[in-house]
Amino acid sequence: MIYNDFMSEKRIAYNSQRRLAIIDQYISDGNYPTASFLAKKLECSVRTIQRDINEMINFYHAPIEARQGNGGYYYSDPTFFLKSVMLSEGELFSLTLFDQLLNQYKNTPLEENLRKIFEKITEGLPNSVTVDSSFLKSNVTFIPDLLPEIDAKVFETIFSALQNHKSLRFDYRPLQKNTFMERKLDPYHAVCQKGNWYILGFCHDKNEVRVFNISRIKNTEETSERFKVPKTFKAEDYFDKELGIWLSAKQKYNVELLIDKAIGTFALERKLHSDQKITENSDGSVLIQFETTQLPEIKRWVLGQGKTVKVLNPPELVQDILNEVKCIQNLYNGR
Repeated sequence: MIYNDFMSEKRIAYNSQRRLAIIDQYISDGNYPTASFLAKKLECSVRTIQRDINEMINFYHAPIEARQGNGGYYYSDPTFFLKSVMLSEGELFSLTLFDQLLNQYKNTPLEENLRKIFEKITEGLPNSVTVDSSFLKSNVTFIPDLLPEIDAKVFETIFSALQNHKSLRFDYRPLQKNTFMERKLDPYHAVCQKGNWYILGFCHDKNEVRVFNISRIKNTEETSERFKVPKTFKAEDYFDKELGIWLSAKQKYNVELLIDKAIGTFALERKLHSDQKITENSDGSVLIQFETTQLPEIKRWVLGQGKTVKVLNPPELVQDILNEVKCIQNLYNGR
């Protein structure tokens, strides 16, 4: 009921917005349209047109005057035009969701910029249209990923260097270390994986292309040294858009996963990879096959499913899973 009432209100607002845009066009054309002419064209009453004209004057500060004689409308300032954003019903409803969806970008520099864009869009709407997402709070729940915080200055400096093709200096804390190390990087490509940001480029210290997690970077400095991205560089060699980004994972593997019938339905409806092949076996189990360079991400997912998923191929992943299971067993045996 709430949704229906909401959409009914938005439908009225959208129709009003559409009328104002058409009226503005007729007046801008300089043909001095009258209220009765506009009412006929828009299939509404003269009273509705007069109300729309008053709204344009009061809320949009439109310099509308009535021509002596036939009362046709015109703009006293010929450079004026109606600044408005035309949105459909579905777009208006999506706009109310936008404010809630911004929670996914908390702790990132993008949150503030996206909020500014949202405010500019809503400011361009007529005063008769309000974007109120309060009714969603009790009816819709958003569960965003918990993302690490990224320093805004770090983020901006990295993207400036990326755009200007200039080398970067920064301090970086690798995943396996508890201290920061100074690094110099020629940034080639930025990647956002599930809200986490990475910068990919040539590391002068390691003399090879490396991937750095932006949330672990501090004290960034854009140098005056310019660089050229090698023609042989291909960003897709360092990540799989379907699964993620991992350092030096360039070899492709044919992955085969056997999903237990206990979660067979889950396997049939879930898409691990766009090129995957799914086979439903007679016993209810499901075989998933696809090609990827990202074995670490597959390993992480398989371990998360416990005994319901068995790796059939490649042998490297099977062995890696076995080694991990032994480490986990030893961890609990020594508790």
